Amino acid sequence: MTSFIAALPCTRAEADAAALAEEPFAAFEPAPTLVAAETADGWALHLYSEMAPAAALLDALQAIAPSSGAAPTVRMIDDEDWVTLSQAGLEPVDIGRFHIHTAEHAHAHKPGQWPIRIDAGLAFGTGQHATTAGCIGAAVRLAKRGKARNILDVGTGSGILAFAANRLHPSARLTAADLDAVATAVARKNARLNRVPAGRRRGAIALLTAPGVEHALIAGRGPYDLVFANILAGPLVALAPSVSAVVKRDGTLILAGLLQSQAARVSAAYRARGLVLVEHPRHAEWPVLVFRKAGPASRRAALRASRRETAGRGWQADTI
Repeated sequence: MTSFIAALPCTRAEADAAALAEEPFAAFEPAPTLVAAETADGWALHLYSEMAPAAALLDALQAIAPSSGAAPTVRMIDDEDWVTLSQAGLEPVDIGRFHIHTAEHAHAHKPGQWPIRIDAGLAFGTGQHATTAGCIGAAVRLAKRGKARNILDVGTGSGILAFAANRLHPSARLTAADLDAVATAVARKNARLNRVPAGRRRGAIALLTAPGVEHALIAGRGPYDLVFANILAGPLVALAPSVSAVVKRDGTLILAGLLQSQAARVSAAYRARGLVLVEHPRHAEWPVLVFRKAGPASRRAALRASRRETAGRGWQADTI
């Protein structure tokens, strides 16, 4: 198969904004894939397409990174899987004892490290972004204070947070969900690559497709003493009633995917539901918010709230 790659230098802020953009090229067919990549010279946007990109598509790419001041460079790729190629330059990331890597860097971890291989493909979450790294860092700190027994990952994407949680809390019952069926399939593949058991027993991960927490299994397995939601600021605010409802009394909620300028709005939505903000790194561009639940959980309230939240909404809960 012959494919094409259009490359455009950008700033770190433009790369982060591109990673958060919801379907920036939805008007183009066949749909291209946009990847924000760290390079030897800084940051760049890589657009992968099955056909030679039209001038309108290149203009749309350039509009995302106005700092470049130049047109994208385009070259042809012969007989390559361009989704795999898009990850080829990703360097491993070390977070605590975790060593997160792609297939290109397999077996490069040091003795004592916990390797996690993530071939994200069509789902977000490779450990490169500050939100993912921040969530894992927060989970590592919390694990030192005690083991969680029941964990939920909302918007699991590639499954990376669920795999880290499984390693930190090997006896926990873990549920991971994403509203995108493709992401769920990618997470299942990644689970097999990392030999993480799938299923509903303790020590395994139950992976499912669901918007927010609107699923009978999620409600039935709650309440949860540890919940991750690494999505976007808008969905986080929208999901506040239902996500808050499934957190156990004295449980912990870790939120990410928001900019510092959005933290006050997201925090207010959860504090209004009885959660107490215990961590907010105010100098981070992409802060990770950690909450404690003061009141009891409510399965019925969670299901009722989630059905109201997701009815007719068009937002996407993509993990970065």
